[in-house]
Amino acid sequence: MVRRRVLLVDDEVAVLLTLKAVLEISGFDVDTAASAREGKFRIQHREYHMVITDMRMETDASGREVIAAARIAPYQPAIALLSAYPVAEEDWQGMGADEMLVKPMHTQALLQQLEALLVSHEDGKLKRAAKKAAVPKKKAAVKKAVVKKTVKKSLRRRKRQRRKNGKDILKNNYRDSER
Repeated sequence: MVRRRVLLVDDEVAVLLTLKAVLEISGFDVDTAASAREGKFRIQHREYHMVITDMRMETDASGREVIAAARIAPYQPAIALLSAYPVAEEDWQGMGADEMLVKPMHTQALLQQLEALLVSHEDGKLKRAAKKAAVPKKKAAVKKAVVKKTVKKSLRRRKRQRRKNGKDILKNNYRDSER
């Protein structure tokens, strides 16, 4: 089984070390960053399945900066916001986080939330990929239907023209035979 890689970003060393130990025991491959700057650097230079960041570190906006860096990463990691200060759901979702983790938290509850987040995030990525793959097929099907409809119209038009021309020919033959 592939170990899922997680980046922990928090300026409190005790929190970093504790969470790192808990996650590693649970089968995660964990990198840590003690600042938003270091976290953003790691996000750019290594791929992660999940980024867990504290909201307030060097500045009040540090967590938002880490979330923004993770959001633009091409590998699209799941993002959890870790904070001792609960934030309204609209606020943390507006920042771009997928989940809000309030510390301190019971270890088992934390692991359950992280597993659920990883599963739902991977499902979302698969759905988006399937949707992107289906779009060209839809366009091709629409184009094929339009071509088919156009061909049918032109065949009907030709058939009507032949009927009309045939009737004209018959009329002309009939007129010629009357003379």
